[in-house]
Amino acid sequence: MKIRILAVGGKMPAWVDAGYAEYAKRLPRELSLEVVELPLGHRGQKNSPGQTAKAIEKEGEAMLAALAKGGRDHVVALDVKGKPWSTEQLAEQLANWQQLGTNVSLLVGGPDGLAPDCLAKASQRWSLSNLTLPHPLVRVLLAEQIYRAHTVLAGHPYHK
Repeated sequence: MKIRILAVGGKMPAWVDAGYAEYAKRLPRELSLEVVELPLGHRGQKNSPGQTAKAIEKEGEAMLAALAKGGRDHVVALDVKGKPWSTEQLAEQLANWQQLGTNVSLLVGGPDGLAPDCLAKASQRWSLSNLTLPHPLVRVLLAEQIYRAHTVLAGHPYHK
């Protein structure tokens, strides 16, 4: 199974790439992790509500286009209004995703969140925290938590 993080934004600091890579390389071949960077929508200098809405729409279009053709991916939207999962609950989700026999796409929106069409496409909504997290940190956090969930399922002592 492949888990793809579809994330708005690019040009991450070196520490983000290093942190993400560290946890992604620890995963077994049968559970690969990949980041797909999508362009940030143009918001303009004044960042008016109309410009923001257009930017979110463009980001959403790019995100939906990046999903697997034929709608075969299991889509999970990262959304502050989503359901928070403990590590053990994430491990259960990971086991369920593996049984689906499809790949998983985790949708990470831009600074103003996900487009409504992306939220509608998602089978699940997951909230990482009630805190507002910086987007670069989200990539590292996702990679680490997916690795941690894998170790829970494998009975590996990393989680303890």
